Amino acid sequence: MFTQLKNIDTAFKHIKQFSIFLIIGNVLTMCFCIYKSTQAVSLAHNQVHILYNGKLLEAIAAERKTNLPVELRDHIKTFHEDFFDLSPDDKAIQANVGKALYLADESAKRQYDNLRESGYYNNLISANISQEISVDSTRLEGNQWPYIFTCYATEKLVRSSGTVYRKLVTQGEVRDIAIQTDNNPHGFLIQHWEILANRDTVVQK
Repeated sequence: MFTQLKNIDTAFKHIKQFSIFLIIGNVLTMCFCIYKSTQAVSLAHNQVHILYNGKLLEAIAAERKTNLPVELRDHIKTFHEDFFDLSPDDKAIQANVGKALYLADESAKRQYDNLRESGYYNNLISANISQEISVDSTRLEGNQWPYIFTCYATEKLVRSSGTVYRKLVTQGEVRDIAIQTDNNPHGFLIQHWEILANRDTVVQK
């Protein structure tokens, strides 16, 4: 009789241990399923589908800070291209510079006024000079707003007598204005902008 009771007690212990392991296993499985489901939902929310030229494209949304250096460099590049890509036409110059001034504060307006008063744009028009710029590199400094930048670029001035290449170096800061518009899609503003160097390097005839 005592042996039978002992066997029953041992069997109960085994069943109890098995039940505990089973419950723990179920809990771990449930936690894993919840985690994977949450991860899948989060990934689905970050996926954006875009219809472009009749084709469905998939894009992935990311936090802005992930692409911040790329956005800053693109904003700086766009500003310099609008400000320095000039054709020998007064209306075209005003249109291009006008687009650039949306991306910067009054420091850029002062540079534009100085160039206009010095007759720079009139010389381009009278001599039929086309000016193009190629941004070589942009160095960003700091890890908080406003970001300090130095832009290195090459200007190409094409005239009937030949082509002149200039080395351009500018400096300024970029701050976040937190408002994105058609004229300023990144929502950044260049401030305290100044031209450090703008000198001829190569003259081709």
